[in-house]
Amino acid sequence: MEYRRLGNTGLSVSELCFGTWRFGRETNGVVETGREEAHELLDAAADHGINFIDTANVYGTPHGTSEEYIGEWLAERDREDYVIASKVYFPFDGRGEPGPNDSGLGRKHVRAQVEGTLDRLDTDYLDVYYIHRWDEETPIEETMRVLDELVSEGKVHYLGASTMAAWQLTKALWTADVNDYASFDVVQPLHHAGYYEDVKEYLDVCADQNLAVCPYSPLAGGFLTGKYERADPDDPERVIAPDGSRASFDDRFERFYLSERGWKVLDAVREVADELDATPAQVALAWLTEWDEFACVPIVGARTTDQLAENVAATDLDLSDEQWDRIMDARYDSDGNLWGH
Repeated sequence: MEYRRLGNTGLSVSELCFGTWRFGRETNGVVETGREEAHELLDAAADHGINFIDTANVYGTPHGTSEEYIGEWLAERDREDYVIASKVYFPFDGRGEPGPNDSGLGRKHVRAQVEGTLDRLDTDYLDVYYIHRWDEETPIEETMRVLDELVSEGKVHYLGASTMAAWQLTKALWTADVNDYASFDVVQPLHHAGYYEDVKEYLDVCADQNLAVCPYSPLAGGFLTGKYERADPDDPERVIAPDGSRASFDDRFERFYLSERGWKVLDAVREVADELDATPAQVALAWLTEWDEFACVPIVGARTTDQLAENVAATDLDLSDEQWDRIMDARYDSDGNLWGH
């Protein structure tokens, strides 16, 4: 595992970030990743050289469970060896039914949530603190000011932003600049080989401002692993899915990940994987890590240690320029038009 600078920061992180959104999460009454499994996965990530761990205050059932699992594990480790990121925005139910001030990016909610996150992680500071979404109700000046205060107090080292429009990211960066507040150094959009065009303007801002990009769902919810097969050549949303796979139980899978563009990209990914004697998942991850315009650190949310080992092996791949371009170009038809999402 090699390490790279996280955008404009002085922070060095592993080429992959380990995502923990499944930790403690109940789906249809079943916990996806329990405490013991979570600790085993964290052990494996550390053994592979991953030092970057991503969580959020709302991960787990109830909310905060993921942070608790990480905090328990971290208590047996040297905190300084790891880069820990968490997030704030969504309604938080860790204290029961969320109240009127238990969501958003206002001062009261941000202050309450950062204290809860630090307590659950059993740490004095966060390396990265993301705003999980844009808050239409709270002035961005209020949000950036309270985040700046957290940096000044040493509770947060660097700031990040997750999914939002390019103009919103630009507005937040401008607000921080004109007020001399701490600004965003890292972002976390939905970004994968089959989705690039949809976030192009957002990524252009990142390239211009030298922001690190840590894509969530870099394997398109498992679609780019190659385990799914097309069921109907005329309907990109009809899929043959293995039992227990995400497509078999998640209603959002079709809307988020299945498209004509996605199938074309998957075909190219499979071709490159065959040429490199690699798996489609490894090629899809390598395609992201080899992005030139900015530091790109995909967040992998492996369910098993075997899946994690497969993901980590992506860092050993070296795509040729032709192979990288072939995957990028697969998004377009012969007339240069973008395939539909």
